[in-house]
Amino acid sequence: MYRKCTTAETKIGMHNYLCDTDGTGGHLKTLPEDFVVREISDPPRQKDNGDYSIATVTARNWETNRMVRLMSRSMGVSRDRIGFAGTKDKRAVTTQLMSVYGPPELFDKIDLKDLEVRDVYRGARGISIGDLIGNEFEITVRDCTMDPAMIKDTVDADISTIRKTSGFPNYFGVQRFGAVRPVTHLVGERLVRGDIEGAVRTYISFTTPEEDEVLQLKRKELEDTPVSDWGKVFGSIPPAMAFERMMVGVLMNDPEDWIGAISIVPANLQMMFTHAYQSWLFNEMLSRRMNAGLPLNAPVEGDIIIPLDANRIPQHENPILTTAKNIDLVTRQVRAGRAFVTITLFGSDGELAEGEMGEIEHKVIEENRLSHEDFVIPGLPRCTSKGSRREILCPLKQIDYSIKDEGYSLSFSLPKGNYATCLLREFMKSEMRDY
Repeated sequence: MYRKCTTAETKIGMHNYLCDTDGTGGHLKTLPEDFVVREISDPPRQKDNGDYSIATVTARNWETNRMVRLMSRSMGVSRDRIGFAGTKDKRAVTTQLMSVYGPPELFDKIDLKDLEVRDVYRGARGISIGDLIGNEFEITVRDCTMDPAMIKDTVDADISTIRKTSGFPNYFGVQRFGAVRPVTHLVGERLVRGDIEGAVRTYISFTTPEEDEVLQLKRKELEDTPVSDWGKVFGSIPPAMAFERMMVGVLMNDPEDWIGAISIVPANLQMMFTHAYQSWLFNEMLSRRMNAGLPLNAPVEGDIIIPLDANRIPQHENPILTTAKNIDLVTRQVRAGRAFVTITLFGSDGELAEGEMGEIEHKVIEENRLSHEDFVIPGLPRCTSKGSRREILCPLKQIDYSIKDEGYSLSFSLPKGNYATCLLREFMKSEMRDY
């Protein structure tokens, strides 16, 4: 059996660890420089008369949506004309490709603190969500509960376990939900159940003891104030609640426009709500697979396998059902790292596994009283999700580490869609807020 998680991560479906060490403790992101992320991309080809301009952007301590909003304001263009491949951690130093529909001179207008724009060129296409191969990470863990010798022994043991397994459990990490205020999946659940008003109220008022006290009080004030009186509170909503402020602004004009309140926030956040709920369901299913003693690095009959292409990108359009006839061949493909066992990201479409994994998928869906139709959200097309399947194991080809006086540092790369914190939790086993 796997080591059980006893932290708040269980609230987001992460009930197990692969590695059985006690954990080094510690926390991430004491400084933005403790969490360095560099995108691994396949850049759009250069085109002298291209409609798009591409740039490499390095940001320190910037939340992606806020950064895009202020960039669009500086450029004098709609934020919809700015493209990026993925939302990055805020308290970090991140480097990624970004695009704008327009001439390169638009990037010259950007003059924002801790934001560097370089290597601008005209491209044949823009950057879209998911337009990356993976990410490189350099991460420092500080304030550990172990001495340097114990840290080394722990990290060595965990790396050995991960290598023997060919990877680590591919949970959706805390960033998907919110480390301090895990709310996105709760909003998504309300949307899936057709409770748009409940979704908005949850996003505005849900809080946790770990959240800043000023924000806790403001959320409580909004919860206790009738929507018709939110205009009296609007001016005192702090900058850290920018999206909540946008929602309140819509409802001040029309207290019944709950769809408008969701629609006003950035498109990628709208998509994130439903995706986060699907992610919670996935995490629960992965935990139950581990509890059932089913392997992470090999298929059993009924599993659905996804092959990888030459760039090691999963080919979701070519799923393979594991049967008694093909299990030997499929197992060899999985063992060789050319295919992965998957679990459903349940949505409006897509097939479920069969066999033991199918029973787990069906049980979680039935316990939560869900149907495919629930994931079609009327009036909110960006919140509608067809669903997909996700690999249950994240491969880790190379990892280096060094022990420091203040803790230890790790450098590694992961495929797109995988979470560095899900690797770090295997080493640290800290509280959710420490990630």
